[in-house]
Amino acid sequence: MIKEKVEKTLGEIRPALQADGGDVELVDVKEDGTVQLRLTGACGGCPMSTYTLKMGIEQKLKEKIPEVKEVEQVF
Repeated sequence: MIKEKVEKTLGEIRPALQADGGDVELVDVKEDGTVQLRLTGACGGCPMSTYTLKMGIEQKLKEKIPEVKEVEQVF
């Protein structure tokens, strides 16, 4: 259930990432509320990727899905 909510919210975020040549992929949602994501394309190697992940994606996911506790980037 949480996975579907995360995918839906990522769908709302994706156009902004794709506009910059990147994307985001859901890897896993752990039982403790940790969401594992992989940034791809231009976002994968961008020096601002941690900022995008924490201040952008994580903030939006937590706002829309209270069960989300943290977002981790996996490579």
